[in-house]
Amino acid sequence: MMRVWIDADACPKAAKDQVVKFALKRKFEVVMVAGVSLIKPNFALVKLIVVPSGPDAADDYLVEHAVPGELVICSDVPLADRLVKKGVAALDPRGKEFDAQNMGERLAVRNLFTDLREQGQAGGGQGAYGDREKQAFANSLDRILTRLAREYPV
Repeated sequence: MMRVWIDADACPKAAKDQVVKFALKRKFEVVMVAGVSLIKPNFALVKLIVVPSGPDAADDYLVEHAVPGELVICSDVPLADRLVKKGVAALDPRGKEFDAQNMGERLAVRNLFTDLREQGQAGGGQGAYGDREKQAFANSLDRILTRLAREYPV
């Protein structure tokens, strides 16, 4: 059975709910990995794994356990880079897929914004998670799941 992993600490609830909806329709397992205990949707297809707290504990768990043919939902660019290098599909909750072609650019942009924030020249994180982001995420999720099902038939 196919699995979709979620870096659950930073993922918007609306994106998690969307993944669960897809899982119920397409019959795949959802594994939420978090550093703190979260409320898990009450479906057999959904598992919650709480990792010991630590700066990269959830990231390390995801890189160790996700395999090619599976998808990880995360907004953490260095984590996505580690997954893509391992051959695992990665998608951010706003619908942007991470891949070998765009990874260098995504890391460079992330590092630039980190530097600007540290110098006090740029504000906090991303904007609100609204309907446009939800729709972009649903479209990308559908496209990637279809591609993975084709490339990795069960």
